[in-house]
Amino acid sequence: MRMSVIGCGYLGAVHAAAMASIGHEVTGIDTNPDRIAALAAGKAPFFEPGLDELLAAGVASGRLTFSADIADAAGSVLHFLAVGTPQQSDGSAADLRFVHGALDALLPQLRPGDVVAGKSTVPVGTAAGLTERVEGAGATLVWNPEFLREGWAVRDTLHPDRLVVGAAADDSGRRAVEVLREAYADAIAEGSPFLVTDLATAELVKGAANAFLATKISFINAMAEIAEAAGADVTRLADAIGYDDRIGRRFLGAGIGFGGGCLPKDIRAFAARAEELGRGASVGFLREVDAINLRRREHAVRLVLEAFGGSVVGKRITMLGAAFKPHSDDVRDSPALEVAIRLRGMGAKVRVTDPEALGNAAAVHPQLKYVADRDKALKGADAVVLVTEWDLYRRELSPEHASTLARGRIIVDGRNCLDPQAWRAAGWTYVGMGRP
Repeated sequence: MRMSVIGCGYLGAVHAAAMASIGHEVTGIDTNPDRIAALAAGKAPFFEPGLDELLAAGVASGRLTFSADIADAAGSVLHFLAVGTPQQSDGSAADLRFVHGALDALLPQLRPGDVVAGKSTVPVGTAAGLTERVEGAGATLVWNPEFLREGWAVRDTLHPDRLVVGAAADDSGRRAVEVLREAYADAIAEGSPFLVTDLATAELVKGAANAFLATKISFINAMAEIAEAAGADVTRLADAIGYDDRIGRRFLGAGIGFGGGCLPKDIRAFAARAEELGRGASVGFLREVDAINLRRREHAVRLVLEAFGGSVVGKRITMLGAAFKPHSDDVRDSPALEVAIRLRGMGAKVRVTDPEALGNAAAVHPQLKYVADRDKALKGADAVVLVTEWDLYRRELSPEHASTLARGRIIVDGRNCLDPQAWRAAGWTYVGMGRP
């Protein structure tokens, strides 16, 4: 199938490369010339495991091309809208300017019978407002939300745990669904569920999924606050309740909370849209979910302060991590960097290390000191704070080795991913999140 992907940021670049890898002829469109140049050379402008290989293979095969000219999208049967929907600068709602701008540019290129598939995360009701414009060009709009996890995006696109397509319940909608079914034929043949819904439900699926995930993470972080006050261990608590198959253990890891360019802004936009619909009370709990999440960053700083007796002035503190999660170089709304900035503001001499994210971190917070090599970053540290659970830190750094590098013996585990007994046995003061 010949298809275009409008918007080649994180979502669009991965989607374009994945679709080309299963045999489709794909044209990626973006207004950023530097991004287009990198992608056309088979190189991702961000870190995502496996993506460079997929891009290079697609470009070499001739099935994957990139362009800054929207006219090159003409002739495609299927057009994916994959532009960003950031949080508005003056509120919590989603900024839909890029969605509307992309559609405005695409409309003159559409032919009767074409299908436009929205993949961007948008407030419910957005698709209904776009449908008339797309139909005016003789095309059909469907909504096909993405469910990518940074660090696993290639796998999630090629082998999705579900495919959702929202469409109108008429002949054109049904034909459009069949186009999507053909586009995803390989995944469907592998057993990925293919769910057909109305447009509004498809829009709600992504927001509801993110809201549930954020709630689960903040729930265990709230339990961590209670565990600390009671002298309990939140990790054992999570183990115990996780055996209940109605709850499950995944994402019950207490720590400094979630970040990134999606989850925080998406739950805020979800709540904002509920307010617009007159149902703000239905998701009022999301305000507290957000508050708990932000509070964890403050708590991590407080734990470091307490470990030093109330002051970090002049103390050398090494931060293990800068990205908001491992297997990513994304530092948007990164809890790791926020903790680092706060400690620096309190007078600490902060060094930050990360295997992938230092370039992006330096662009956002040039005032911090960045050290690429883990061991060099640890040299002479008075305290170590683990804030991103890369294997380089959680599995490959032994307390004995760290002891040969650091000057102090304080380790604050912001992700509860280290073995407290092993670190304490090696002479370290181990401080966890919600652990005695």
